[in-house]
Amino acid sequence: MKGVSHQTFRKRLFSRLLIMYHIVILPIIILGLYLYIWSYNNASDELSRHTENQLNMYLEGLNREIAWMESQQYNLLQDNELQSVAITWDVMSNVDRKESMHYLVNRLRAIQGTSAYIENISIHIRSIGKTISSIYSVQDFEDAYYASIYSGFTNPSYFINILNESLTLTVGNMSQDIDGVPFYLVEIELDKSKLQQSLDSINLYENNGLFLIGSNQELLWKSSDASTDILFEYLDQVPFEEDTQVLKINDDHYQFNQASLNERNLTVISYIPEDVVKRPLGIFKHWVWIFGVFVVIAIVGYAYYTYRLVHQPLLTLVNAFRKVEKGNLDQQIEQDSSGEFGYIYDRFNKMITRLQNLIDRNYKQTLMVQKAELKQLQSQINPHFLYNSFFILNSLAQTEDIERIEQFTLMLGEYFKFITRNEENTVDLKSEVKHARMYTEIQNMRFSRRIKVDFGELPQELEKIKVPKLIIQPIIENAYKYSLENKAEAGLLRVSFLKMNSEVHIIVEDNGGLINELEIDSLNERLRDTETKQELTGLVNIHRRIVLTYGEGSGIYLSKSELDGLKVDVRLVIKED
Repeated sequence: MKGVSHQTFRKRLFSRLLIMYHIVILPIIILGLYLYIWSYNNASDELSRHTENQLNMYLEGLNREIAWMESQQYNLLQDNELQSVAITWDVMSNVDRKESMHYLVNRLRAIQGTSAYIENISIHIRSIGKTISSIYSVQDFEDAYYASIYSGFTNPSYFINILNESLTLTVGNMSQDIDGVPFYLVEIELDKSKLQQSLDSINLYENNGLFLIGSNQELLWKSSDASTDILFEYLDQVPFEEDTQVLKINDDHYQFNQASLNERNLTVISYIPEDVVKRPLGIFKHWVWIFGVFVVIAIVGYAYYTYRLVHQPLLTLVNAFRKVEKGNLDQQIEQDSSGEFGYIYDRFNKMITRLQNLIDRNYKQTLMVQKAELKQLQSQINPHFLYNSFFILNSLAQTEDIERIEQFTLMLGEYFKFITRNEENTVDLKSEVKHARMYTEIQNMRFSRRIKVDFGELPQELEKIKVPKLIIQPIIENAYKYSLENKAEAGLLRVSFLKMNSEVHIIVEDNGGLINELEIDSLNERLRDTETKQELTGLVNIHRRIVLTYGEGSGIYLSKSELDGLKVDVRLVIKED
């Protein structure tokens, strides 16, 4: 989690937990809503289908009744007695006339008894000026009434005629008089109350209404409580061919269904208040609300308990690790929880305790050893260097070169002051380079004729870098001692500085020419072996202190120099803040 802020961690973990929960719960919510919507639509569709089936069955039954009536009418038209009366009435005796009329009345009454929808059946015989009825027996013929019946009979689009608020079925014989009018017509007057009852019998819903519509959208009959205002609003708003519609009429919504009998130009229309459609889902709708409230409570409860039981204890652990990362090894998690997090907290506390013990036993001991080695290095004044310094001073005194004696003693004093000062273990690179340059100038007093020193300038951006004390001068001292001191002439010591990205290189190289690649490889192996002592004690000490300060990748790296000597690369890996 390094580099990830506390707030980011909180958002990531808590958000992921909530997202995972919603991934599980949302399909259930969506399924519940889908079931509710599906149930509502299915109930509405099922009600429509049921209503349409009822309407179609009603029309089929009505069609059978009308077909039966028509068949009786046509049979009656072919009756021999009726034909004889219509044609031979003038030559018939009174007895024959009376018997014929009696026969026809009985025949009409028999036909009336075959259907509950027949209120009256009549034969209008124009040729004899008589009307025979199942109810009124024999009456005088009315020309005006006959003409109105005949006009309806001649219109092929009317199967059921409306005449003086009565519903009739009329057929006529094919034989016609000189005026082209049939000799007689058979008229069946339908019983409107029975027809209304037939619609009431299929009216199963509260406030439901049914209508039977004839040609040109004429209302033939309706159920008892049906509102004609609602029908007319429907006919004005919707094309007559539509089967199912939901309309708003007088601030109320109604579902309309209709079925048609095209062969007779009959249509039955039904309307049901939408509240009636929704009523079966009322209880289910309450359960949907209860389900929704339960889901909301479940989400809130899950979020709260997830935060308390998982996220908050985990944040405590993360915060503890952050403090440990910053070097606070006294961090202990105070907890009274049990279960998995209690176990993790307990192991964390034990881990910190063990880590502190290891650091005390290893890291701190290593630091103490390094400091002891540094102090030992500081306390070791090379006798050979000291003797040579006195010889140089004696030579200058013999020549009475007071100015150089003063300069030499000042440099020598500064030199010993730096290596014997024990207060600080680290110095800025500028001071370390100044001390190394002082050493080369002292050596130059002795070897100026044989050894040339090329000491590069330290870049200003590197001056403030903190480095372990005494990491450059001992390397220069080894170059003089093992490579250049015995060189008769043209010795060269070069010190340079280089910064590459996050690495700082301090390079010391000479042209001693006394070392080969195999020896350099051996020296590198011995340099990284912390157990190696002998003459590399100083270099090993420098290498270990640099690694301890700057981490892996830093330290001393040996290679063959382009000057044909040894190249010592002091590498410092600078970590970005």
